[in-house]
Amino acid sequence: MYRVWNFLVNNSLLLIMGAVIALIWANIDNQSYQAFVHFQIWEDGPIGHYHNGHREMDLHYLVNDVLMALFFAIAAKEVWEAVVLKNGSLRGKKAATPLFATAGGMFGPIAVYLGLAAALGSETYSAVANGWAIPTATDIAFSYLVGRIVFGAGHPAVRFLLLLAIADDAIGLIILAVFYPSADLAPIWLLFSFCAAFAAYLGFNWLPRRLDRHKKDRPNSTFIRHKLGALPYILAGCASWYGFMRAGLHPALGLLPIVPAIPHADRAFGVFSAAHEYLHDLLNTMEHALKNPVEVVLFFFGLLNAGVPFSQMGDATWLVLAGLMLGKPIGVLSFGWFGAVVLRLGIPEGMRIIDLLTIGFVAGIGFTVSLFVASVAFDTGPVQDAAKMGALFSFAAAGLAILVGRITRVQKVVIP
Repeated sequence: MYRVWNFLVNNSLLLIMGAVIALIWANIDNQSYQAFVHFQIWEDGPIGHYHNGHREMDLHYLVNDVLMALFFAIAAKEVWEAVVLKNGSLRGKKAATPLFATAGGMFGPIAVYLGLAAALGSETYSAVANGWAIPTATDIAFSYLVGRIVFGAGHPAVRFLLLLAIADDAIGLIILAVFYPSADLAPIWLLFSFCAAFAAYLGFNWLPRRLDRHKKDRPNSTFIRHKLGALPYILAGCASWYGFMRAGLHPALGLLPIVPAIPHADRAFGVFSAAHEYLHDLLNTMEHALKNPVEVVLFFFGLLNAGVPFSQMGDATWLVLAGLMLGKPIGVLSFGWFGAVVLRLGIPEGMRIIDLLTIGFVAGIGFTVSLFVASVAFDTGPVQDAAKMGALFSFAAAGLAILVGRITRVQKVVIP
């Protein structure tokens, strides 16, 4: 239990606190809560929402569009490691069945969400259809926490769940970029973002290493690292973020092109591995430095996004919940079974096919990313509030996962 509490404190407690405070505040005095959320910081500046011929930045924009870019950069770093590095968790046959399960965890919720919306009538369908991606999300931190409670830290299902969640994040980033632009697209600015990333990679990563070939002391790389450190990548990241904003893509994704440009060790130990603390390459060093600030950002994200009056519960609430708590487990089980049994890709030793059902319920905890997608899928108003309530209530999937785990007789594997 100490390890579970320690993980909660290190990764999720501030986010939960922010969400709880927001819920209480919004239901006691919603007017003052909304005034806080939309407090104007910069009424006519170079960044912010484009409104009446100029840009305005309020507190909500600062957190959701600017600071959350740090959160998505860390998520992108984990995805990039899993896909690119030699021992990455999403490389090779070991990732095949989790990728099938991930596909099920996407298509299942979408089918349930849109299918039930259509059954409620054309008016309801038109109002909520744009939120189809909300129930596709999986909150990595909370899912990992619940997975450890259900299966035990040493069970292969926990690693399978992490692979699924990482792949889910990768697809989720693509969905946000492609289907939820923040404004009319201006591709030339996207080119500006990628040029900034490429220039940083070429001048401060590739070129010093090229010049240091056959030199054991690596003078050029050492000079760049000691004298400039992360500065070139911070500046390139700011340029990339601005390019995403001007390109019409959601600016919270603006740091994604920079992640592959930063020098990185040629090995990875997996998400939440303590061994990462002993890697001192620049990318891991930057991630370590960002960990605590990002936790504070997540506190404010919860505070500024989870404040929904209970009276705003509606069709979108139940559709999001149905997608996460019905579509996820059905999709993960059916697609995972197809990959493991029909295509004979197999599953990890010590894991059963029926465990995929429990994994599906655990993956039904959408929370952080579902809240974020709800905030960009709908304009401010009752439908957005109702969808956010569904994302918040997705915590109930944890209880269902524990119950299903007991019914299917999961054998917990605890690391001594």
